[in-house]
Amino acid sequence: MKNLLLAATAALAIPAMAQAHFLLEYTTDTMIDAPGDVPVKLIFWHPFENGHVMDLELPEEFYMIHNGEKTDLKGTLEPVEFTGGENSGAAFKGSVPVKRSGDYVLATVPVPYYEASEDIYIQQITKAFLNRNELPTDWMNSVGLPTEIIPLNKPYNVIAGGTFTGLVVANGEPVAGAEIEIEYMAAEPDMDSAASSAPTVSPMAGGSVVAVSDADGYFTFGVPKAGYWGFAALGSGPATEHEGKELSQDAVIWIRAWNME
Repeated sequence: MKNLLLAATAALAIPAMAQAHFLLEYTTDTMIDAPGDVPVKLIFWHPFENGHVMDLELPEEFYMIHNGEKTDLKGTLEPVEFTGGENSGAAFKGSVPVKRSGDYVLATVPVPYYEASEDIYIQQITKAFLNRNELPTDWMNSVGLPTEIIPLNKPYNVIAGGTFTGLVVANGEPVAGAEIEIEYMAAEPDMDSAASSAPTVSPMAGGSVVAVSDADGYFTFGVPKAGYWGFAALGSGPATEHEGKELSQDAVIWIRAWNME
């Protein structure tokens, strides 16, 4: 138990998968000043090393939660091509109608992706967050997904050099011992083109950065740098099989960290 708790309170650079798959719900900003439609891109990619882009199918669900109300955004999605450092792949561009003050929680339930190199399916159920006028309304609440990471820090203005704590749940219940891959968005998508930016840092030595949830489903990570950070609880969901093959149903959350000025 002591070792498990230590693992949950610090990110460990230990070998996991050579490259981490991450579904992005990318917006240029997380804190929105003026009302309007905020562009968003859905990309299945390796953003730490600007690596391989996986083809993304039209998601099963794409919606937002604002003041506790769910709004379907799937109809805003249009197919686009996205080019990373290694290849191009199918992605989607949509929009989020940000009008009133408060939080806008984005949620995507993708179609399971077949990873031939591992002979498994991957389904990364993903959340990201926007806010208008600094009024917190929804960020701390469960969305009710099959599996998700519930943030205990306001996820759109985490302090670089501070910590982020999340709770991994499946069907609303804590998941103990979940392996959580941690990804820095070293390369970012360009909203006006089909390409990514060049990476600002290199991937960590030793493979993926990993933490483990404790006996109550919590993990804490010391955030070393400003920018977007992703956390994927691998296989934390209740579904374990798809079309006769193993399914890794992952809970993904994206946060934004800022330097103090």
